[in-house]
Amino acid sequence: MLVAFSVSPSGGDESGGVREAVAEAIRVVRASGLPNETNAMFTNIEGEWDEVMAVVKQAVEAVAAVAPRVSLVLKADIRPGFAGQLTAKVERLERELGS
Repeated sequence: MLVAFSVSPSGGDESGGVREAVAEAIRVVRASGLPNETNAMFTNIEGEWDEVMAVVKQAVEAVAAVAPRVSLVLKADIRPGFAGQLTAKVERLERELGS
């Protein structure tokens, strides 16, 4: 399964930033050992249902430790029997664009 998620405090610091809290969530994801990537808007993570959802929960808890309210946006691609899709989906698209 692939999950794209964004987790952040509902309010920011004095400048409106959420960088520090989001960094804590990303540390959790990277420490999980699951394939992942982070871009400007989301973190993508790949694995089995229970392991991915456990990491998302831990990331939310990491943000909740420094904020009284947390926002979570999550999108999942559930396709049993497929692995390595974090990169394979993009590779297939790039091949199609190159044809």
